[in-house]
Amino acid sequence: MSSAERSGAGAIAELARLGAATVYEAGGRGGYVDADLIQVIPGSRVAGPARTVRCGQGDNLMVHAAMAALQPGEVLVLTMPEPAPVALVGDLLATQAIVHGAAGLLIDAAVRDVEELEVMGLPIWARWVRVKGATKDTLGELGVDVVVGGATIRNGDVLVLDADGVAVVEAQRVDEVVEASLERERKEAVKRDRLQAGAYSWEIDGLREKFAGGEPGS
Repeated sequence: MSSAERSGAGAIAELARLGAATVYEAGGRGGYVDADLIQVIPGSRVAGPARTVRCGQGDNLMVHAAMAALQPGEVLVLTMPEPAPVALVGDLLATQAIVHGAAGLLIDAAVRDVEELEVMGLPIWARWVRVKGATKDTLGELGVDVVVGGATIRNGDVLVLDADGVAVVEAQRVDEVVEASLERERKEAVKRDRLQAGAYSWEIDGLREKFAGGEPGS
């Protein structure tokens, strides 16, 4: 059974629909990737269990190895000891990821062949786009804890990726965070209706009393 199945395909799909910002807020404002990322496929939105990879510095040997371990629905998380603008993935590795069912890629390094990748449609988030390619000489590690943009990502943690960025949900909290996110969605729908009817957010959210000197502009 794949890790996506163990986490619950329905829950994963719900997290993707809800989006990174809602999941981050509802999950307690804990795990998120604090880094500027390039969304190679604009409008893409995915969620899936992480398949973590720590490559050698400037080397993508372990990316090739990770393809044999990849399970359908997983998000391949590619890191090095230090983030650097070296392309760990191009169109050929992306082809393998698609064939073997990756939900998406999070790359704490660079990609290349971007025009081809856009046509291929695999959702990818990367730090850089660079021509410079990686070597294939250094052993790294698969399935280990990695850190991307200050967020610790463990193998099997669920990532939610969209135009806003990446939220990280610990594997054991998926059901809890789904429920909290759905509740937040419900409350925001009610609030949106009130705002559209003319209410003010500073009243709805109880912010008025923070203006000790009176109302703004007074």
